[in-house]
Amino acid sequence: MPICSVDAAGNDSMKMDSVEISLITCTPHEEIYSLYGHTALRYRNLRNGDDFVFNYGVFNFNAPHFVARFVLGKTDYELGIAPLAPFCRYYKDWGSKVTEQVLNLTDDEKARVVLALMINARPENKTYRYNFFYDNCSTRPRDIIANNVSGVIVYAPHEGEAPTYREMLHELTGHHPWATMGNDLLLGLKADLSTTTREQQFLPMNLMADFSKAQIYTNGSYRPLVKEERILVEPGIQTVEEDFPLSPTLCFLLFAAIAVTIAIVEYKRHRCLVWFDALLMLLTGIAGCLLFVMLFSEHPTTSTNLQILLLNPVSLAFIPSVLLHKKTIYWNILLTCLILFFAGWFIQDYAEGMEIMACCLLTRFLSHKRNDE
Repeated sequence: MPICSVDAAGNDSMKMDSVEISLITCTPHEEIYSLYGHTALRYRNLRNGDDFVFNYGVFNFNAPHFVARFVLGKTDYELGIAPLAPFCRYYKDWGSKVTEQVLNLTDDEKARVVLALMINARPENKTYRYNFFYDNCSTRPRDIIANNVSGVIVYAPHEGEAPTYREMLHELTGHHPWATMGNDLLLGLKADLSTTTREQQFLPMNLMADFSKAQIYTNGSYRPLVKEERILVEPGIQTVEEDFPLSPTLCFLLFAAIAVTIAIVEYKRHRCLVWFDALLMLLTGIAGCLLFVMLFSEHPTTSTNLQILLLNPVSLAFIPSVLLHKKTIYWNILLTCLILFFAGWFIQDYAEGMEIMACCLLTRFLSHKRNDE
């Protein structure tokens, strides 16, 4: 690769007077993996024409068990190096805006950044364990820059109340209600804690905004981190793919209407329709198995999820007893879990429709309590 021959050692600052190091930020587009935008670093040599993008977001979506590994926090991403032109063309085709922030680095700092990138690009180093919030395509370029400037990067303070991880994701997935629900279902209590400026930079647009106002503090003096901002690709027209036509809330309300209708029928007949109980227990139990597995995920924000009180895998064990009309402690367990679930509503933001599902389960408890008396 030409960049290797030009700056093989990466430590000759005399060669860096014609080199630009830039942060590249791409706005979101409609692919599920790009709903949050993208960040990369650009190396441009004005002397010999080398122009490459260092991209920490390379992955193989067709790799075995990719989705399962991603959910469990066991996804491996890698650093890829490619010419700028096809990189920009890809985002232009999707209608995304691509912004370049040319960094205000000394020749010595540029040399250290290039050396760090080339070390990262070695076969034994280019693969890393991706973490959506803490170690991703946005935080890696930030850390490369921060670790190789002569001094420290000082970010401008943010105004207003610090957002949570969940709130930041909602801003980007608001037009995809089912994706929002999926995120909220998997994210636990820790996703509802306030975040620091550094933590907010897992999102490329936040990092770009912070870089635009940041200063490098060195030996008692400040200089802007960004020297110049350019638009490499103007925003285009994006094709928004339609989600499932019914919202999660509407689907849960329809299910609740069925539950209420069944409860009325049971009230008149003095007999519980246990097949409906079994269906509810099966659905919540299967979902509960997923949440139980997520407790052991490498994603730290999934380790404490109060929604497991509602979507409880324990219910699967009681399905035979319920179908056979046997007396069981399941209904007492259910009531206890529901009380704790509603109490947890004050400290965790639940996925859309979960409260409706909780009310459906409460109607089942009340039906059985009445018919057992």
